[in-house]
Amino acid sequence: MNLVQILYSLDLFGTVVFAITGLLAARRKQLDLFGAIVIAMVTAIGGGTLRDLIIGVPVFWTQNDIYIYVVVISTVAFFFLARYKRLPVKMLLFTDALGLAVFTVIGTQKAMELGFSDPIAIMTGIMTGVVGGVIRDVLVGEIPLVLRKEIYATASFIGASLLLLLLHVGIEQDVAVITAILLTVTLRVWAIMRKIELPVFISYKAPETSPNPVSEESNLNKEDSSK
Repeated sequence: MNLVQILYSLDLFGTVVFAITGLLAARRKQLDLFGAIVIAMVTAIGGGTLRDLIIGVPVFWTQNDIYIYVVVISTVAFFFLARYKRLPVKMLLFTDALGLAVFTVIGTQKAMELGFSDPIAIMTGIMTGVVGGVIRDVLVGEIPLVLRKEIYATASFIGASLLLLLLHVGIEQDVAVITAILLTVTLRVWAIMRKIELPVFISYKAPETSPNPVSEESNLNKEDSSK
């Protein structure tokens, strides 16, 4: 089994995981089966779809419809399974990290192979990994995960950047890809376990000035003398 086959298998696995995270979002909003499939679909293939539209290539799932089948089958299966068994949400967080890493690497590689510059390749990698989740959150009326304090898009950015760096210094593609995936997964899992978050934007607030007791006392004296 070569690297291409491994990545393809992981890509399908990541598609299933992302679809399930979409299903969980649909469950929070109590959507029906059709709504759950729609949310799962945009979560799983939304990032790759936007990537392909931007870089001007045929959208990947129009060339290989197995992705559609994978999303629909996994969503329907877990939709009914969740009625009888609690879904392993914690485990999904960790498998989601693997999906993020694989999608990031695939998106970055695709742009590189088409001759795009490094910044564009990094952007397409991040786009592939996170845009599906952004669309999911917008559709269910939540602030997108990547706009909150989570180390998510940051892990994707670092993974894509490392992949390009390793390839530019002459590291073999197989080694570079595996290293980038491992680093992205490690960063995301480490952030989850340690609850590491990015700082949030807080506006400056001027310190409240306490009243001057001397001034107050002199004002009181003036009032007494005027009486």
